[in-house]
Amino acid sequence: MSQSISQTLFYQAFGQTIQSDILLPELIMADSPISDIDVTIRYENLSRKLNEFIQNRTSYQIKKGYFAFYVPEVACFVIENGDMISVYPDKQENLDRIRLYVLGTCMGAILHQKQIVALHGSAIVIQDKAYAFVGDSGQGKSTLASAFIQQGYKLLTDDVIAIKMINDNPMVMPAYPQQKLWQESLAAFGMNPERYSPLFDRETKYAVPVSSNFINTPVPLAGVFELTKLDCELPKLISYSTLEGMHLLYRHTFRNLLLSAEDLKDWHFDASVHMVSHLGLYRLERPIHTFTANQLASLVKSVAVAYR
Repeated sequence: MSQSISQTLFYQAFGQTIQSDILLPELIMADSPISDIDVTIRYENLSRKLNEFIQNRTSYQIKKGYFAFYVPEVACFVIENGDMISVYPDKQENLDRIRLYVLGTCMGAILHQKQIVALHGSAIVIQDKAYAFVGDSGQGKSTLASAFIQQGYKLLTDDVIAIKMINDNPMVMPAYPQQKLWQESLAAFGMNPERYSPLFDRETKYAVPVSSNFINTPVPLAGVFELTKLDCELPKLISYSTLEGMHLLYRHTFRNLLLSAEDLKDWHFDASVHMVSHLGLYRLERPIHTFTANQLASLVKSVAVAYR
């Protein structure tokens, strides 16, 4: 089993103060001194749980307040009670992949257990309002966010969007100043992939730091855009009804299979009802084979201007 780092580190991400035995260089260090810890990330001997997965030929276990999963040749992970992530590495050399799961699936599960809505996508800021881009993998969420960054706008989060109700308003909590972009997106923006580190298990997807274009304060959420690739010639913006918006939020909830297993569907439904009453909800249709991120950004900005 991997050994803990010599000094426990403290970070801020997703509106949480995090104490970690694992180095997480993507995150912003928390100011000292630290009084209240929201989430602890630790190495733990989970060999019994790992053997249970192997013997039963299963890869995950879910119950209320508890989610455990195993990724072969990476680690066994246990997320409990909204405040603890335990990690038992398979191999020390896979720390890059461990970090991907800690900051993705594990943090998504933590947010669910804390009853903080977590969507799968990216969010940027236009005129002090947050706009979220959601969609299935490969639809262009991070690419659209990058188009805004290229124009000087600020990033709030990429991959996991944490939405917390503050004073009865949905607020997007900042994550950390990094994007994940495919090589073709880098090429479209004239960015040299040799300047960036490839993600461990995706050699053509890269970690792109955006420190100078990151905002580290919560921002009120004004709109959610679902990206969809279609066999069409031009990008198109379509408004969703309230009912369609409810389905949109459920479809793109991060790891939404956790909601039923952890008895969270009623909470999520109530939270979604409240959110749709505050938000604009839209579908962005884009051509399959054409780079249209800048045109899509213009459509989003037209909504933002109207929102004012």
